[in-house]
Amino acid sequence: MANVSTTTASKNLSAKSGLSFLKTYGGILAGLIVLLLIFSFASPHFLKVNNLLNIILQVSIIAICAFGMTFALIIGGIDLSVGSTIALSGTAAALLLQHNIPFIPVILIVLLIGVVLGAFNGVLVSKLHIPAFIVTVATMGIFRGIAYITTDGVPIAISDKSFLGLGNGSLLGIQIPILILLLLFVINHVILSKTKFGRRAYISGGNEEAAVYAGINVSRLKVWVYVLTSVMAAISGLILASRLYSAQPNAASGYELDAIAAAVLGGTSLSGGSGKILGTLIGAIIIGVINNGMNLMNVSYFYQLIVKGLVILIAVYVDVKNKKRLA
Repeated sequence: MANVSTTTASKNLSAKSGLSFLKTYGGILAGLIVLLLIFSFASPHFLKVNNLLNIILQVSIIAICAFGMTFALIIGGIDLSVGSTIALSGTAAALLLQHNIPFIPVILIVLLIGVVLGAFNGVLVSKLHIPAFIVTVATMGIFRGIAYITTDGVPIAISDKSFLGLGNGSLLGIQIPILILLLLFVINHVILSKTKFGRRAYISGGNEEAAVYAGINVSRLKVWVYVLTSVMAAISGLILASRLYSAQPNAASGYELDAIAAAVLGGTSLSGGSGKILGTLIGAIIIGVINNGMNLMNVSYFYQLIVKGLVILIAVYVDVKNKKRLA
């Protein structure tokens, strides 16, 4: 009898979990399926395995950056400097490699640079109480300017084989950027959903005053969130520089908008307090599908910008409507 009760309870729990998953991700998954169907009819090359893997490969850089952006949005902030951080991280790696610094130290130094840039943003936002939008618009220009100054405005070729393998190599038949994407997805998902840090981020984004009364050091939390956001951007910068075989100071222009779009499409609220890493990954894949599909259809890049802008508007509109419905 006890076994029957346990089995029934397990089935009920599984059913509730399934319904919760569909409630959370059903809409965005339906949108992704519709896009897949549209582009599969529009181009016979779209649904080929190589092309689908190519989409994931292209998405990896934006998705990793968007993981960090998700944390920033959840606490009610934003980071518009991630595109410049990507460019600066790539140029830093190239300059270090030019001085014959080994691969592993280069990676560690660039990640440390990401920590410093994120801490700079975080301190300005949390300690000086400057709005995140203003801070990161300013540092977007500052970080990009440093990238131009250190490179004299010209690309720096990269020939180090170990570094180039980061973006172009494969392991067990799977491209390394995809493996890095999967690893960082798991890490960020665990941090956000299974740790005190993640719970505090949700609480602070939902109601900062209540978070302070609950004993959460919101100021310190914000600094660490911006550090995490910049480190994710630095990793994206390393992969992008490797894939391009060069560091380019004008690289990743507009990537901050793609990262925001991926997070918002995945259900992260621009007003803070809600968001999921899985949703962000699906949102990034949707952006990758749109880009790839339109490229296969030979749609002009200028029209692609319009489409992505409309996607962001629709996502924000849905977010606003959901907030009003839940209020």
